[in-house]
Amino acid sequence: MNMQAAIPQPPTLAFPPPRAGHLDLPAPLEGRGIGLRPAVDADVGWLRALYRQLRAHEFAPMGWPPQALAAFLDQQFAMQHLHYVRHYERADFLVVERDGVPAGRIYLQRNAPEHLLIDITLDAAMRGDGLGGALIRWAQDEAHARGRGMRLHVEHGNHGARRLYERLGFAAAETLPTHTLMRWEADLR
Repeated sequence: MNMQAAIPQPPTLAFPPPRAGHLDLPAPLEGRGIGLRPAVDADVGWLRALYRQLRAHEFAPMGWPPQALAAFLDQQFAMQHLHYVRHYERADFLVVERDGVPAGRIYLQRNAPEHLLIDITLDAAMRGDGLGGALIRWAQDEAHARGRGMRLHVEHGNHGARRLYERLGFAAAETLPTHTLMRWEADLR
């Protein structure tokens, strides 16, 4: 019996084809060298490294050897990625770039009745200068132009993100076991 054939292989991580239509960023973001482009399969390695960067500090207290921590985070990234592309296949999976170099991701579903900010993650070097807030405001403006509000989920322990969302007008709508659902309503007067 060939034991290699019995070992399940991890799924290939890929992105759905990009949605039609171009999403224009406001001039102040473009003036800072910020751009958006659809994520492609070749971005998976960089996005995996971004995920490791974001989450490694949470698991550092476990004292795992570096290889074990990396393998665990890679598995978590793969599960998150598969969940996103399966449940939000009509979303815009976008890579944020600064001067043509990947700097983060923003995943946005723009379907009625309200937009859903699935995920926004920036490289550590890009945090703290207002880029995340500017990208969320851009998504809010895009939703407002279509007469829609927006929702998102924030992990209970992510206090910095929650403060940012509240400053941008999001309010808690429902407390879930691990996250809080937050909503922003467009002023359509």
